[in-house]
Order: sequence, then structure tokens, then C-alpha cells
Amino acid sequence: MYYIVFGFFYMLSLLPMRILYIISDGIYLVVYYVFGYRKKIVMKNLEIAFPEKSNVERAKIAKAFYHNLLDSFIETIKLVSASRRFLEKRVTANWEVLDPLFKSGKSCQLHLGHTFNWEWGHHVLSSHTKYQVLVVYMPLSNAVFEKLMYNLRVRHGNKFIAAGNMSKSMETFKDTRYLLGLVADQSPGNLNNAYWMNFFGRPTGFVSGPEKGARMGNLPVLFTYIIKPKRGYYHAFLEVACEDPCAMKEGELTFLYARYMEKIIRSNPEMWVWSHRRWKHSWDQAYTKNWIGEYLPGSE
Repeated sequence: MYYIVFGFFYMLSLLPMRILYIISDGIYLVVYYVFGYRKKIVMKNLEIAFPEKSNVERAKIAKAFYHNLLDSFIETIKLVSASRRFLEKRVTANWEVLDPLFKSGKSCQLHLGHTFNWEWGHHVLSSHTKYQVLVVYMPLSNAVFEKLMYNLRVRHGNKFIAAGNMSKSMETFKDTRYLLGLVADQSPGNLNNAYWMNFFGRPTGFVSGPEKGARMGNLPVLFTYIIKPKRGYYHAFLEVACEDPCAMKEGELTFLYARYMEKIIRSNPEMWVWSHRRWKHSWDQAYTKNWIGEYLPGSE
């Protein structure tokens, strides 16, 4: 089955991008207007994040998000046959920020959110740094698509580490200077170990692992976001958030990251994945010990 699926996507990936985007537009019409894929979740999330906007304004953001989501799907298919040269023309960034960090002799972490299109971006990243690029990811439940995505992701030399096996896998790279990519805005699996703060005005849990890993190794941390100057082209901004996380108070790095994400989401809301149930967990006073922000719920 894998080779049948791979063969189909390979043939599809050979089409010019202008044809693939026509296909994307067609899928959008079906997904948004016919099936309404996760539309209730998307609109609820937008209502939480932007209560000041009208329904019309939020619907406009939702439509732009769905276009980006389906473009990302099509662009991932393009990876089956896309050359490094093809990707280099379409993904740019201030890669030079990484050079001083590498020369310092330290590994580093790169924290980003669910923004488009990381699947293209990490392939280009590997050719602009001497770091070994490592990426933590959540494996897909479908074995065929998991194998397909894994093989696509590692084809240019990056290493992908399943989140559930991270501690053991990182032992392999203890003597390697690496850049560890972490999508740090996902909902936490263990709510008791999460850091809690207000995010878009609502108590929200953030995974604590990225910060704790940075503090354990005292690794410099970069925050990153991506913009889309035009269809099929992306530009990433990398900035050093801290070089000495051990000098920061516990939770401070995660707090800064949450505020950073709020800022970039407000600036380019259509670039964030609104179909994730980011606010699916409710606040409980049992999490008070892990509250790191201002305005602790119930303290007024």
C-alpha cells in the first residue's frame, strides 16, 4: 500500500505549482463549504482570540487560514519530488543569526508555533547551518502516511525524533552540536506538569518540556515565526530569545514565548493553525502552583 500511495503522490508532485494551487483551491471549496472541516473549532478559537472582531472579520481570517492549510497540504505533496534548489528559491530567513551560536560551541533550541509552512522550512534550514537539525514530532496514527511523512522529512539530512521517545533518542546526540526544533505551542498532555498563564485572555497550559530541556543543558533558545509574502513563498524570522536560560526564573522563558506567540498571531492570524483545540483544557485551582503569569484566576 505504501508504494501505491507514494507513486500517486510522486506523480502528483511533478505538476507545476500553478496547477497544484488550482487543485488546492478546489479542495478548499469542498473542505470549507461542503464538509466544514473543524469549522466550529476554528470559529470558536477565533472568537476566544479576537472577541473584539465582528463575525465577518473572523470569517475572513478563517477562510484565509483554510487556504493556507490546504496550500500547506499541497506543498507537502510537492516535497515528494522537490529539489533543494526548488525549496531554496521559496524559503528565506535571516539564517546568519545561527552562526555566532554555533561558534559558541553550544547546541541550541528553536521554538516555533503551528505556523505555515514549517514542512518546507526545515529542509532549507539544514543547508544554512552547521548544526545537525533535530526535530521533535508526533507520529501519525496511520502507518502508511507515517512512513511517507517520515521519509519526506529526513530526505535532506534532518533527524526526526518521536516525542514519546525523546529522552532515549537524545542520548544518541549528546556529543553532537545540534539545533533542536520544537513546536512549543501545542496543548500539554500532562496538565499538572504544564506551565499555566493567560493566553489571549484565557488560562492556558503550555508544555514545560522545551523550557526544562533548555535549562537542563543551558542551551540558547531562538524564537521563530514565518510570514508568507506571496503564495508559495515564505520568510522566517529567527531571533535569540535567551542565551543563558539558567539565569532566568523558572517559567519565564515559557511566559516570554507565549507573549511572543500572541504578538505574531495577532499580526498574521491566517498563518496559525486554528483547527487545533488549543483551549480544550479548563483551568483548575489544582494547577495554581504552576501559574507563571499575571492575574492568577480567582485571586481578585
